[in-house]
Amino acid sequence: MIALALPAETTDEGFVAPTIEDTHYPDILPWGGEYGVWFEGGFGKQMLLVIFSVILIASFFMAASRRRQMVPGKLQFLGESAYGFVRNSIGKDIIGGRDYLKYVPWLFAAFFFVLVNNIFGAIPLLQIPTFSHPGSAYAIAAIFYILWIAIGVKKHGLRYFKLAVVPSGVPWYIMPLLIPIEIISNFLVRPVTHSLRLFATMLAGHLIITLAGSAIEYMALSGSILLQGTGVLVLGGAVAMYMLEALIMVLQAYVFTLLAAIYIEGALHADAH
Repeated sequence: MIALALPAETTDEGFVAPTIEDTHYPDILPWGGEYGVWFEGGFGKQMLLVIFSVILIASFFMAASRRRQMVPGKLQFLGESAYGFVRNSIGKDIIGGRDYLKYVPWLFAAFFFVLVNNIFGAIPLLQIPTFSHPGSAYAIAAIFYILWIAIGVKKHGLRYFKLAVVPSGVPWYIMPLLIPIEIISNFLVRPVTHSLRLFATMLAGHLIITLAGSAIEYMALSGSILLQGTGVLVLGGAVAMYMLEALIMVLQAYVFTLLAAIYIEGALHADAH
């Protein structure tokens, strides 16, 4: 838990809580600002972890599938179980038995990419979920936004946009009110909430753990017996919150992939809704 804490700061008034800016680690290779590039930023810890997650996921599943046997070993069994979970519990159950197979690779990649990058936040030294930065969440949500629109257009042609915003069986006099709501809901709100749900949850959990860790450090070094005793109670609550956050990290990977499958299913069967 202390490994997840930022150094506690104090002023004459006491403890100073860490801010969102404090959780953003310095860039490893800056390329903005004084370097004359058009945008600020650089290659930081978050980007490094994204690359590491891709290497980690690819290495594991390549190793699990390298020597396939009729009676799988432990590694093969684990890989097949992981793939089967996404394939059956998300792809097949949501999209349907006729169309789901071609979209399983998308869902499979999304689930484990989000899962591993979330879990980084629960590992000391790594200690940051990369989706606590908005850019990562916006990027992966944008990929699926483009994907399900492309699927709808490929399946139904330009008629898809009408199917997506004009519900069947609705009286004509309600259409002027309903169609703008459907446009906003399907093409504006949906991609925003798809990304913000992941980003906000990861950021909030990371901030809570960071705040708890910094407060515990401050209390432990305060020299006050009362504060030190309170720090023990805070530590117990922080450990419980840490375990809850680890669970939420897994659930958010599932929810993100589940919603992606729902959007794909909706694009495929827009004429049936």
